[in-house]
Amino acid sequence: MGRHGGGLVGMWAEVQRQQQRLREAEARRQREEIRLARAHQAQAARGQREAGQAEATRLTAELEARVDELRGLLADGCRAPAFDITSLIRGDADVPPFDPGALGWPVPMPEPGHYQAQGGWTAGRRAQAEAEARARFERDWYAAQAAEEQRQRQLAALRQEYDRRTGALRAEVVRHNEQVRSVVDGVRRGDAESVVDFFSAVLYSFSGWGEGFPRDVTAAYDPAARQLVLDWELPAFSVVPEAKSVRYVVSEGRLKETAMPVGRRRALYREVLAQCVLLVLHRLYSADEHEALGSVVVNGFVDDRHPATGRPGRSVLATVLAHRSDFAGLHLEQVDAVSCLTEALRGQLSSRPDQLTAVRAGVRPDAVSVPRAGQHPGGQPGATGDEPDLYAMDPVAFEELVAELFRAMGMHAVTTQRSNDGGVDVDALDPTPIRGGKIVVQVKRYRGTVPPTAVRDLYGTVQDAGANKGVLVTTSRFGPGSHAFVRGKPLELITGGELVDLLHRHGLRGRLGDPGSRSATATPAPSPSPSPSPAPAPTPTPTPTPTPTPTASSGTDPGSSSGSDPGSDPGSGSGSGSGSDHNVLGLSWSGRVALDVCALVCRGNRVLSDDHFVFFNNPRTPDGAVRAVPAPPPDKAALQVGFDALPATADRLVLVAAVDPEVNPGADLSGFTDARIRLLDASATELGRLEVSDGRAGETALVLGSFRRRDGGDWDFVIGGKGYTEGLEPLIRDHGIDVE
Repeated sequence: MGRHGGGLVGMWAEVQRQQQRLREAEARRQREEIRLARAHQAQAARGQREAGQAEATRLTAELEARVDELRGLLADGCRAPAFDITSLIRGDADVPPFDPGALGWPVPMPEPGHYQAQGGWTAGRRAQAEAEARARFERDWYAAQAAEEQRQRQLAALRQEYDRRTGALRAEVVRHNEQVRSVVDGVRRGDAESVVDFFSAVLYSFSGWGEGFPRDVTAAYDPAARQLVLDWELPAFSVVPEAKSVRYVVSEGRLKETAMPVGRRRALYREVLAQCVLLVLHRLYSADEHEALGSVVVNGFVDDRHPATGRPGRSVLATVLAHRSDFAGLHLEQVDAVSCLTEALRGQLSSRPDQLTAVRAGVRPDAVSVPRAGQHPGGQPGATGDEPDLYAMDPVAFEELVAELFRAMGMHAVTTQRSNDGGVDVDALDPTPIRGGKIVVQVKRYRGTVPPTAVRDLYGTVQDAGANKGVLVTTSRFGPGSHAFVRGKPLELITGGELVDLLHRHGLRGRLGDPGSRSATATPAPSPSPSPSPAPAPTPTPTPTPTPTPTASSGTDPGSSSGSDPGSDPGSGSGSGSGSDHNVLGLSWSGRVALDVCALVCRGNRVLSDDHFVFFNNPRTPDGAVRAVPAPPPDKAALQVGFDALPATADRLVLVAAVDPEVNPGADLSGFTDARIRLLDASATELGRLEVSDGRAGETALVLGSFRRRDGGDWDFVIGGKGYTEGLEPLIRDHGIDVE
């Protein structure tokens, strides 16, 4: 029994030992897995930490490099070569050589020795084989001859086309070079327009302006005083980095910026502004070989929203009058820019440029009684009567003029075919390295505001064409919707006034309308809000701000000559909304449906009060700014509006239409088609037309559109289109009117 029991105990003990060894092995395996996982996590964390620290080091180096670049603007700019106008002279290098490609190689002719008789052991078979060989040779020879004649015809046609194109290109090169020489001769004679064009080119052509720096100049030249006066746009405060360094926070696993102290950032910004002004002076005087400049006035401004008011405006942050003799004695590469500007040259520099605290500007280009950049004598482009009216030009000629403008700006540009052009009127290629590339250009000869749809269509064309940039050129203007859409996109909008300015800057001609008419002048930009200034305003009397007038952003007839520009001043002004200070909005449509046309004076989407809802039971607002009036033929309904008389709290005038249930019970707006609003002045002269949406079946009320006040006081028209199936009540309820 004992032996048997001992054996069982031994077996049981052995089983227990084996299970224990398995448990210990499993425990060791788990501990090893945990150890490896922790080691892997530690290695990953170490790698992430090292990567984060490396990225922080890189970003810090970029910030420091940017600061060094800003501090070295003046020194680097002084080391750049002076402007040489002969660099603008174009030569034969601009004419590509003739390249016939494969057509330049003659067709090889067959060799008789390659055509041997094949076979033929008997005399008869031998003769037959030789005849077959001769036949093959003759067939191939005649085929080669025909191919060679075809090649020569194609080569001659290609050469003829090349000669035609290069002839036009050579003529353009000659014309361009003559214009350059004409400008040089004009500078030598002290011609004001030539001096302005030349020195504007000096500033525009300089590649040493920093990244993100604007290039906008308005200049005038006084030949008697040999003084050049210019407004030059300076970079905004955002050009200075907000952070001074970047570090990696291990505990949070993220990068964190260390802000640059406000005082240090402001001091660097003042230094940048001072360097920019000094660099402008340096570029101008170093390019003045003919000593046309006895003195230069630079007013450096910034276009930005004022931090105190939030309103956009132009603030002059630096100004200086520098005589040639004073400037010649400076060693700009070694000066402190701020001290040089404010002490050596006795200029002014804003003490708080980050807050747009303005300084008193010196003489402005508007105060110089000679032509400014983009103007001819008399203040109107084309005052001499020898300039083409862009509105009246043949469409093909207008597109070619735009292409010629791009060529004059140093690009390669051609007009496209009239069909299958994919929405492109001019193909341009900017040869500038890095920032150049393919540009697609559309031209719109409009008299009213270009609709935003045209801008959106251009963006689609740019994407479809794989272009670097899209440019929309018009004879009119763009609404705020268009400007908002292009923000951040590779698009550029050129208004009619800017187009005329560019044409004149590059030796081309063009005007907008008759020299004596209102439409001949580009619509002025809204006057900016004044910036705080520690000193009184400059002595020249400012030009009055034009009366705000409604402009249509819904599109008009391109190239139409049916009336003046809807954006030109039709005579609307302040007052009671009656008399001559008003516009008439006449509505017409196809179909027999009878409609009530109403207006709501709103702030946003809320009507100011029940009394500001003009309809059949309330024919006018309390101030008389909006009132229902009899419709002048061919209109079916009309409203009289004094836009300047609208309450200051109002920013929208909403136009609506509803089926008259007493005249047309059970009718809907399916018969409301081909609708448009005519904009009339006080004398019933049509100024333009605004298209509105058609009605739809089942709808009985419709928002036609709204006039919206812009920041500058002008008004844009935005098409509506929202319909209602239960009449006028839900529509006005949506605008804040309680219906009992």
